[in-house]
Amino acid sequence: NRLWSRYKLRIRRKRLLLRAWRKRRELQSVSRKTGSIADRDVLLFACVRNEALRLPYFLEHYRDLGVGHFLIVDNGSTDGGDKWLAEQPDVSLWRTTTSYKSARFGMDWLTALLWRYGSGHWCVTVDADELLVYPDHQRRGLPELTTWLSARGVRQMGALMLDLYPKGPVRDATYAAGDDPVDVAPWFDVYGYWVQRQQKMGNLWCQGGPRARMFFADQPEKAPTLNKIPLVFWDRAYVYVNSTHNALPASLNQTWAEQGAQEAVSGVLLHTKFLADAPARAALERERGEHFADATHYQRFYDDMSENPDFWTPQSHRYSGWEELLDLRLMFAGNWLSR
Repeated sequence: NRLWSRYKLRIRRKRLLLRAWRKRRELQSVSRKTGSIADRDVLLFACVRNEALRLPYFLEHYRDLGVGHFLIVDNGSTDGGDKWLAEQPDVSLWRTTTSYKSARFGMDWLTALLWRYGSGHWCVTVDADELLVYPDHQRRGLPELTTWLSARGVRQMGALMLDLYPKGPVRDATYAAGDDPVDVAPWFDVYGYWVQRQQKMGNLWCQGGPRARMFFADQPEKAPTLNKIPLVFWDRAYVYVNSTHNALPASLNQTWAEQGAQEAVSGVLLHTKFLADAPARAALERERGEHFADATHYQRFYDDMSENPDFWTPQSHRYSGWEELLDLRLMFAGNWLSR
């Protein structure tokens, strides 16, 4: 019954929080500047490994959106990205060389930091290849958006992860650190997405896009999950369950409107994974076996990615800005654009 289900979710949430509290011991502080965090700062949390190529633009993008401080876990990078991060004045950095998989794919580490530093702040939790955009984001930054959400009693904003890709083989999408990756890989699928509601925690579950059509056509239920909750007004009682796809308490998963109601404001995470380094990274991830609970289901995905795929089709659409994402109903504005 409903009460029993709620009780089980409550126990699960407490277990995940306890797990994160224990895993905090795996984090070694490298450069802690958390004393500079102001009361109203929007904070960003991320776990990275060998992302030196993407980090300069990643930080620039979120600084432009108004992020006040970055709290980042480096999981044993060997490309110098950790040293670069340690030098940034608005970045606090922790390092660990323990297993990413055994830390719930980094979520235990981030939960520990969210518990310690995120409570009472609006927090963005993303990967280094995810760039958040939302209606009017270029003029109205995260501080204004979160103030608007708070005034309406809203604690979270959902987003669709939109896979971007180049025209031609992925390995040809050469990219220089600091450049906008969307300029190199600006194409996306307009159609071919499906959504179902998960009864257990009340969240929507979205799949589809280029990875689904290329790698999971015969097993669409195995396709990557695209719905995320990257922006939350954090509380120490909160925890992400499966990456940022869903969270507890379950009320955080209500990022969509009931039938007949005004759609809630939502964003899009521009997923810039498919640059020139993607085939080599896929081969390395296949060897490490750290990215999926059952890596055997993704063996073909790794194999196909290693072979330098071309996602582009004549139906591919070139990204030109948030306005078209609104028109295509890949994001929603609610009353946010009303002045």
